Amino acid sequence: MSKGSIICREREIAILHKLCKSKEAQFLALYGRRRVGKTHLIRSYFSDKSTYFEITGIKDASRSVHLDQFAAKLGAVFYDGLPISRPKNWLEAFRLLTEAMKKVPKSKKIVLFFDELPWLAGRKSGVIQALDYYWNTVWSLASNVIVVACGSAASWMLDHLINAKGGLHNRLTKVILLQPFNLKQTQEFLKERKIAYNRIQTLDLYMVTGGIPHYLKHLERGKSVLQNVDKLAFSREGILYSEFERLFRSLFEHADTHLQIVREIAKRRYGISRVDLIKSLKMPSGGTLSKRIAELEAAGFVKSFVPYGNKQRDLYYRIIDEYTQFYLQWIEPIAKQNVDKSGFWEKMSRSPARAAWAGLAFEAVCFKHLDKIQQALGLENIPHTTGWWKFIPSAGSSDSGAQVDLLFDREDGVVTLCEVKYSDKIFSIDKPTAKLLANKIQVFNKEAQSQKTISLILITTAGVKENIWSEELIDGNISLDHFF
Repeated sequence: MSKGSIICREREIAILHKLCKSKEAQFLALYGRRRVGKTHLIRSYFSDKSTYFEITGIKDASRSVHLDQFAAKLGAVFYDGLPISRPKNWLEAFRLLTEAMKKVPKSKKIVLFFDELPWLAGRKSGVIQALDYYWNTVWSLASNVIVVACGSAASWMLDHLINAKGGLHNRLTKVILLQPFNLKQTQEFLKERKIAYNRIQTLDLYMVTGGIPHYLKHLERGKSVLQNVDKLAFSREGILYSEFERLFRSLFEHADTHLQIVREIAKRRYGISRVDLIKSLKMPSGGTLSKRIAELEAAGFVKSFVPYGNKQRDLYYRIIDEYTQFYLQWIEPIAKQNVDKSGFWEKMSRSPARAAWAGLAFEAVCFKHLDKIQQALGLENIPHTTGWWKFIPSAGSSDSGAQVDLLFDREDGVVTLCEVKYSDKIFSIDKPTAKLLANKIQVFNKEAQSQKTISLILITTAGVKENIWSEELIDGNISLDHFF
């Protein structure tokens, strides 16, 4: 499960190990959202097994400030702490670094870690051009060099490095997108920290934190999930209380626009069409809006969907980041009041509002665990597309509307409709629920006009109680156990 102090990152450790064993120079691009553990991963893995040089970008800092930082690091790593004069530009900085690297035996690895590269590469900094030049002409020829370029701004990393059309195009030897923990990893991480929550409790915590390791580190042993959420989210000192805008401003240069888009999408429980989003925002529908939405998707806040049977242009968007959903619905209204809300989450734990939020949040968790759902359905070797479906009858019509939370359109002649239900106990289909499910199948058959067999699956937290309606309506149940 772990290597040293690195927990639940087996796949990434295997990649780093392979880079370390290579007899050729390596250039790794590592990206992922803020607080997900990128710096910890690289520092923990490489710092004790290489000559390790790390320079970290500072948001909105000038080139001279970054070059001062570089000089200090160069002196500390290669010259026993002796002061080094600030180089005049990044080309000179990397020339000094290259000279210093000659002191290291060729049998020992040298790791050059450029953390938060998007902040190092401010306007007219010249760092990307210098990095391109020294990688292509010098460092790539040295068998013991590993360059790691890291950033939280996913869109910048994709545009300027990973998918770059300039000098660094195709220069990378490996790319890692470091994702938040999934449910299983979250529980393993908590277990490592001596916090023993069961699976539903872990889910309840996940629906607030989204599996971000830095948030999980602030949990206290001996406290319930409700108590810990109260402390993290509704105390003025809690990390989740004041994290939201700071998070967006650290990731996006045009954060106000991104926040505006996210807030508008979050108003719609089941997402919003591109057409309606443009109307609500009162923004031009051109490339700028598309780029901002693409940046939100790359960072994992928003997911776009093409409803079943629709054309590609009929995109819908919904929030899939758990913390964003939780903050906008629960924390922000409290923060605006600027009052102490000790015990708030414990008081809300049995409220209808909390139950409604949990249902929506569990849907977002399902979208994060599609691989587990597909595995439970046995779809690994069956080609399929994933989507959702919604029918709204025209005004004045007597027809019923319906929505499918998640569906799999399979090439084996089946469309699997998934109904997602959150409950802290075994879910029982009662008569009203049975009527809704039957109507959903009937409306889908009529309006979607699919020639395929329709199969209805319930995705629940604690399983489904067998009764006459479950036997009649559903073809299977995927429970929380399948996610772990």
